[in-house]
Amino acid sequence: MKKLLLVLIVFCSFSITAIAEEDNETKDCFEGLNRATFSLNQTLDKAIFKPVAKGYRHLPTAVRKGLGNGVNNLSNLVTVPNNLLQGEGKKAGKNIFRFAINSTVGIFGIFDPAAKLGFEADQKEDYGQTLGAWGVKSGCYIVLPIFGPSTVRDSIGKITNVIGGDPWYNMTMANDTNYFKESDYWATKGTAGVDFRAKNIESFDSIEKNSIDLYASVRSLYLQDRKQKVLNSKKVTETMDDSDWEEISTD
Repeated sequence: MKKLLLVLIVFCSFSITAIAEEDNETKDCFEGLNRATFSLNQTLDKAIFKPVAKGYRHLPTAVRKGLGNGVNNLSNLVTVPNNLLQGEGKKAGKNIFRFAINSTVGIFGIFDPAAKLGFEADQKEDYGQTLGAWGVKSGCYIVLPIFGPSTVRDSIGKITNVIGGDPWYNMTMANDTNYFKESDYWATKGTAGVDFRAKNIESFDSIEKNSIDLYASVRSLYLQDRKQKVLNSKKVTETMDDSDWEEISTD
């Protein structure tokens, strides 16, 4: 994990100047490498992720909903500090309440009693969105192995999780506790990715079928989705069923 973090930091250091120089359009500075990584991810998707997602769909609806609720509940651990960093104190308070109620009465977030009390889930927030809200440009577009589409700014946001910005990561991966293991972290991340892929099987099939250039279509959708998140727009990105592109396992 430390070696992966080092590689990401070095990669971003070569790209960081693009943040200051970028115009209104995110540039695909590494298109050749990105397309190669995209092709690798597509191969992995067809061989592993899509079949697993199809199998996941055979689980009872209540089970899938509970698993989805559980991983979404954990996302509050990143959403709340980013609410605060963006000056959204009211939203932070609401999400703290949701996490507390759903983690206890809702049995680790499997159920969502907070919504029944009138506290519906808000948009997830992450450190990439916070940087965007602070005026940091997205920088070059990047396709990461397995994790998929990203930008220099969003990749820096992901690194922030690893260096202390994600309490769930700290409890499972960074610190030796008697309650959680590293496998718990990867299990929740894997479940989130499979849940997202399963919800969007038809959407991605439609994009693939109707796109002249699938790579360009996915890039456009991702950048559109991230822009809306930075602006806290409630507009739904066309064809998407879920809001969390960070967990996507197909590109």
